[in-house]
Amino acid sequence: MTRFLTAIVAAFCIALPLQASELSDAVQRDYDDYLWPLFDHFHRNPELSLVEHETAARMASELRNAGFDVTENVGGTGVVALLENGDGPLVMMRADMDGLPVEEKSGLENASRKQQRDPITGNLVYTMHACGHDVHITSLIGTARQMASRKDEWRGTLMLIVQPAEERVLGARAMKQDRLWERFGKPDYALGFHVSASDVAGVINVSEGSPYAGADTVDIIIHGVGAHGASPHRGKDPIVLGSQIVLALQTLVARELAPRSPGVVTVGSFHAGTKHNIISDRAQLQLTVRNTSLETREVLLAGIERIARNMGRVAGLPEDKLPEVIVSEESVPPTTNDAPLARRLRAAWQGEIGSDRVVDIPPTGMGAEDFPLFTVDPEIPSVYWAVGGTPAEDFEREAAGGEPVPSHHSPLFKISPEPAVTAGVESTVVALMELMEP
Repeated sequence: MTRFLTAIVAAFCIALPLQASELSDAVQRDYDDYLWPLFDHFHRNPELSLVEHETAARMASELRNAGFDVTENVGGTGVVALLENGDGPLVMMRADMDGLPVEEKSGLENASRKQQRDPITGNLVYTMHACGHDVHITSLIGTARQMASRKDEWRGTLMLIVQPAEERVLGARAMKQDRLWERFGKPDYALGFHVSASDVAGVINVSEGSPYAGADTVDIIIHGVGAHGASPHRGKDPIVLGSQIVLALQTLVARELAPRSPGVVTVGSFHAGTKHNIISDRAQLQLTVRNTSLETREVLLAGIERIARNMGRVAGLPEDKLPEVIVSEESVPPTTNDAPLARRLRAAWQGEIGSDRVVDIPPTGMGAEDFPLFTVDPEIPSVYWAVGGTPAEDFEREAAGGEPVPSHHSPLFKISPEPAVTAGVESTVVALMELMEP
């Protein structure tokens, strides 16, 4: 119901007369002549995290053609493009470029049929832009072209970042570890956006809070004592213990977080055993843990450790066989917008793009991003917004009981590229012009 109400509110907003401007006309012309074929190419040819070689090369070429000084292979396949234009702030805009190991079933004429060797598993898999990163990188090129053609309207240095491996939350960290700020300068402001299938196409959705959650990947290794399935008293069953841990973990959010403090502990995988009549000596749980504050993160991670180890004691395991809790380095803090900066940009978007297209609809899920790895340590004022990508009539059909709007990461996922790409370019250019005003 919340999603339907969100769609109806956004649809009402977008149905009002839109404010035309010279910028929107220019972006539309560029989309018709240049950006649509570029989007089509990216959509047909997605590449997996860490091996985005062709995408990175094409992005580097496009940015050079737009007049930027381009450096490739930053943190792997990352690209950094700089355009200096007199004295003024250094402002960063980031776009992520990786696809997912998903076979596209959207039914679109330009659906991806590309296959690629997964660098992690070694398997040959279908690839798909099932999260809309093709919108992000196409919009970044549109932004580069607009900013390069309007150098008399702004001052400072524009830094465009093409980031790899967002889907595995590795790319931002890798670029930072490659001395990103030491080599290219620490930005005064950092910007980014994500296309959203949950927002009406063309809408700019910006919040002063936390648009994306923090995320941790956690493994719990459960040790047991193997035995015959007919003689369970001779062993310590890790499957039973694992089941008890799974159920106990559900109390963390329900009973240890304040009711208005969001958090998620999801057990996405439970592996154990090899045969019907064998009690294994090992089980493994794989968790994703989400938060919107560092305080919540500490409560959840400490609670997982406490529950896992003490449930092992309840089962009678010796201290050297208690469950092990492993928190992966694939961890990101919550994406938190700088509130004064968000208000400033919202006012700029309302004035240039139209208040009818600028909304503040809070997220209903706990999706995560590695964008904040650019903006913490050291702290950089930042804003991360959403650009709507689903036609209003699709939400209306879903609300009437028809075909549901596919979510991100679904093989059915699809975005309406024209309003999404053009809104991405417009909103980015307006934000940059506001921050880099002469």
